[in-house]
Amino acid sequence: MLTCSQSPYPLSSLFRNNPTLPNLCLAKTTITITTSKDTGLLFRQKLTYLTNLKINTQKALTLNPNIRSTPLSTLLAIENCLSSMGFHRSSIGRILDMHPCLLTSDPHLHLHPTFDFLLNEVEIPFLDISRSINRCPRLLVSSVSNQLRPAFVFLKELGFVGPRKLNYQTTLLLVYNVERSLMGKIEFLMGLGFEFVEVKNMVVRAPGILTLSVERNMKPKFEYFVREMKGDLGELKKFPQFFSFSLERKIKPRHRMLVEYGLKMPLSSMLKVNDGEFNARLFEMRLRMVEES
Repeated sequence: MLTCSQSPYPLSSLFRNNPTLPNLCLAKTTITITTSKDTGLLFRQKLTYLTNLKINTQKALTLNPNIRSTPLSTLLAIENCLSSMGFHRSSIGRILDMHPCLLTSDPHLHLHPTFDFLLNEVEIPFLDISRSINRCPRLLVSSVSNQLRPAFVFLKELGFVGPRKLNYQTTLLLVYNVERSLMGKIEFLMGLGFEFVEVKNMVVRAPGILTLSVERNMKPKFEYFVREMKGDLGELKKFPQFFSFSLERKIKPRHRMLVEYGLKMPLSSMLKVNDGEFNARLFEMRLRMVEES
């Protein structure tokens, strides 16, 4: 992961496989700032600039003290680069507020490798780059060689290829460490009794599974599913999205309502609909039960 003091990545050719795309963010941004001996005034200009971007200046300076000595032109170059990649100013402020180390980075050394990787290796369309990073700003501060590419290779092996390949909604999976995070979910599901091929199909159909904590999320849901719902693995294989729903806010309340009225529903019918539709289905089932009795 990129930190404020980390060595920069080698410069890559951002659009080497995309000659038709606009030549954005490639030329060094040249910004002329009127110099002044009043360093206090220059510092206040930077604070004003950061405040206008809705960046928490106290947090930014604490996490990245180099902002104090960095010229305003560097900060403007970062905004200009992100803007040229399709980011709105409000999004730029949010991203830089989350990761203030980017404020003092060189876009050619720190941002281009990530854009290059997403465009040319992951094959995210240019117009979706900003959508991907807005969903997961950590992409911009994760090492391409040490984090993003190894995760990408692993995810392709799981089946995220062809029609199922990564898109702007699932590129967030790239920031999860293979050994410490992604493998844990795979091993947990296999430990429940699923074959590896079945697990691959499950996570491709429900990628959100790979973002969940095994101990805090997946395990409690599975235990409730087996002990209280008396479910079997076949149901989870058909509807792996079960793990993505809230145990306390959705799974338990709806299951208990079904138990109260002596009714059963497939997992997908029970969980995919909103409260209004679920209550309507419950009413119809109760009415039909009364008519049949």
